[in-house]
Amino acid sequence: MMDKKEFLLQSIIKAYIEHLEPIGSTQLKSMYDITYSPATIRGYFKKLGEEGYLAQEHISSGRTPTTEALKQYWQSKLNFKLKGVNLRALEYFSSKMGISIFIKKEKADILKNVLNVENRYMILEFSSFAISVRYSDALYRFLNDMIDVSLKDITKISRDVGAYEVYESINQTLQNSDFQIFNYKEFLNLALNYDFDEYTINSFLKGQILDELKEGLYFEKLLPSNYIGICNYCKINNEDVKMLVIGELPKDYEYFYEKITTF
Repeated sequence: MMDKKEFLLQSIIKAYIEHLEPIGSTQLKSMYDITYSPATIRGYFKKLGEEGYLAQEHISSGRTPTTEALKQYWQSKLNFKLKGVNLRALEYFSSKMGISIFIKKEKADILKNVLNVENRYMILEFSSFAISVRYSDALYRFLNDMIDVSLKDITKISRDVGAYEVYESINQTLQNSDFQIFNYKEFLNLALNYDFDEYTINSFLKGQILDELKEGLYFEKLLPSNYIGICNYCKINNEDVKMLVIGELPKDYEYFYEKITTF
């Protein structure tokens, strides 16, 4: 059972996400019909402040949850077991809420054949598409060792061993047909405000960032400290996709996920 302090912390976080303004003890009591007195709530607010979960700009103002409190809140609240996601709802609510969405289809292709065309270039035949790259003896031997290996593994291995032309050609082909961004302007504003370098921007806009992420939450190692990244596996139009949701920590992600899965 949740204790008083944890209950009040979750209540003030919920209220802050809804109103995006400092929340006072009397206000919180009335919002959720809490039985504790304002004095009791203020006492717990003080303890939570000392523990680094609440901040107070002025003595007379209400409290706001800290970045650490919001991170822990979403770690406890978000469920990654998504099923079907509605694409139109995804587009609508990403724009409405100021959230950027990156989607990449999870293709199950394998490398079927490597054709050497007069030692000039090679054609890599996958299950559902083909790409061409410049020929070299070493690369030809490397790729023939990759026959019957999955596209996902070849993409990772080619990047890891420095076969960048193969990696870039695969990603360019998949980007043209299997990668989408919703509300990319919000991401560009983020990148501009926090001075992302060109490599980082391109890794997002070309979908390469999704190759590096596993399902879960991402904070400072990926984004500025007041942002969250949420990586999910799900289905859109009965196709397996990997989805990355990016936005500020105080956005209502429970509402967002409810809407894109039940719209």
